[in-house]
Amino acid sequence: MRITQFLIYLFKSFQAAIFRVANRLGPFAPFVAMLLVGLVLLSLSRIGLVLWKFDRVNATGKLVEVLLQGVRVDVMQLGLLALVPLLLAPFLINGKLFKVWQKFTYWWVVLGIVLLMFLEASTPGFIAEYDVRPNRIFVEYLKYPHEVFSMLWRGFKMDIFAGVGAVLLTIWAMRRFMQPWLSSKLTWKTQNTWLVYTVVLALTLAGIRSSIGHRPANPALFAITQDSMVNSLILNSGYSVFYAIYSLQHEAKSSAIYGKLPKAEIFQLTGAHDTDIPTLKMLEPSMKRDKPLNLVIILQESLGATFVKSLGGVPVTPNLEKLKSQGIWFNHLYATGTRSVRGIEAVVTGFQPTPSDSTVKLDLSQKGFFTLADLLSRRGYATEFIYGGETHFDNMQRFFMGNGFKQVIGQKDYKNPVFVGSWGASDEDLLNRTHEQLMAHHASGKPFFTLAFSSSNHAPFEFPDGRIALYEQPKATDNNAVKYADYALGEFFKKAQASPYWKDTVFLIVADHDIRVRGDTLVPIEHFHIPGLILGADIQPKVIDTITSQMDLPVTVLSLMGVRAETPMTGRDMSVPHENGRAMMQYNQNFGWMEGTPDNNHVVVLRENKPPAYAVYDAKGKRLHESAAPSDAKELENRALANSLLPTMLYQEQRYHLP
Repeated sequence: MRITQFLIYLFKSFQAAIFRVANRLGPFAPFVAMLLVGLVLLSLSRIGLVLWKFDRVNATGKLVEVLLQGVRVDVMQLGLLALVPLLLAPFLINGKLFKVWQKFTYWWVVLGIVLLMFLEASTPGFIAEYDVRPNRIFVEYLKYPHEVFSMLWRGFKMDIFAGVGAVLLTIWAMRRFMQPWLSSKLTWKTQNTWLVYTVVLALTLAGIRSSIGHRPANPALFAITQDSMVNSLILNSGYSVFYAIYSLQHEAKSSAIYGKLPKAEIFQLTGAHDTDIPTLKMLEPSMKRDKPLNLVIILQESLGATFVKSLGGVPVTPNLEKLKSQGIWFNHLYATGTRSVRGIEAVVTGFQPTPSDSTVKLDLSQKGFFTLADLLSRRGYATEFIYGGETHFDNMQRFFMGNGFKQVIGQKDYKNPVFVGSWGASDEDLLNRTHEQLMAHHASGKPFFTLAFSSSNHAPFEFPDGRIALYEQPKATDNNAVKYADYALGEFFKKAQASPYWKDTVFLIVADHDIRVRGDTLVPIEHFHIPGLILGADIQPKVIDTITSQMDLPVTVLSLMGVRAETPMTGRDMSVPHENGRAMMQYNQNFGWMEGTPDNNHVVVLRENKPPAYAVYDAKGKRLHESAAPSDAKELENRALANSLLPTMLYQEQRYHLP
């Protein structure tokens, strides 16, 4: 009882203190109240997050700066919230409409603070999953309420209750807190009102800009550490989400955040030519065949090297480990990004990553954009995409159907599935259906390309009982889900190897990305490390130790299939020897370029409106180590920059297609 009384006393004292200050600004009092309340609440939230992640924050040596710069971001965010009513103020601050002004600003402040607190309440769960504050992923997932709400309800109930509780509590508290404003009287003279309005508007705009430099402050300015998660703590989640929404409108132009190069130099550094299709070149296959083979790509959801024992991970993929001795195994394969659509982009189109969204989702690539399906369908192949969930997710169906895929199979096409979870039919159902499709294609005598995309290894990690001995308790963990996905993969290949289509088909098993890509370095390369295996037909077992990029795989499988063709892909054919390799990795707004060998490499990280950073990657210790700029630093930087600018140019000018 005493605690309750104390909290009520504290609330009323805080309310009285703020409105003593606020009331001095007459009709602009609610903005002062919103600023002071917002600063207190956002700072308390940030302090809580810092305490939660104290070891990582403290390791940067920037603890005080994180908290102080955070206040600066909060002022920017609260200024943005105040801007709309401030711009309307000249029309509403007068005797006749003052009551309208009071009601409007009352609800604007209440709902604005509620929104900010809802996003802050959502933050711990989001950081736990993605190692960063709510950002563009948060925004993009709002497009798919069925899948996302199902996932949240089954796997994140505590986060839902926390968010709802925070909203209800904030609504209750803010309505009472702002009550004194509704009983205020307009006593100011017109001259005083306009004088103060000019000052308040000027201060608000200055707070939003938060800089006297050439550019206003933005998230890049607050990237003061090597740890992206810590940098995101400086922001508040409202600002992070609003900036993501703003950035999504300008995604296709964003490679210039790293710098500029003349077009001729971009072509020279990347081996492209200033023709209609700058990267078009003839692929001479390493396997000469009278009749090219079929192709099946099994894209595994979130199957990073962290789940493969022989790559330094936990032992939950025994079937993959058995299969690797039967084909071409990549020891140092790196994903191009952290999202499924980025993995699809690399494996199906061979397109290089950029700070932009994946071309799977961008408007100019929805038709006439190169894919393996486009190439192979022109050669008489049946082309199909098979998924266990809703195929519209992440715009996959639109992209595939516009670029060479003739059939798309999704959740609605499964009859009596073994198991259906938040993300659709299980991997078991997916691969059973895949086997059925391959048998039918082979019986028809028509060549085929099938892309099957798994989904069981996705939060909340649902899969049928009785299939595997659990790796750990409780059941719904990523390690158990991966072990189940590996079980489904093993069962599929038992059937495939005994089937008539085996001898005519090349299979590629590869991850789209690792799970929960995070780390305290500018680009956590260890979490871009993924398994990759090519097997089937007459593929001879081999281990490739060269650094390989995910975008090298489509070129390599075409070569092994015996396909001779012109393509715009810039990847390398890894079926032939390469002494040195290179990989490119897009991590939020950082672009990592690694070249050399696993034991002797250089890494340059391009950053938004900041100088590049240099490092070396210890593949055995799985750690990125900062280093001084190498002797050829400028050449290294320019190669990386050219390889980021090239795909942006190809996309914008629509020059990535077949003749």
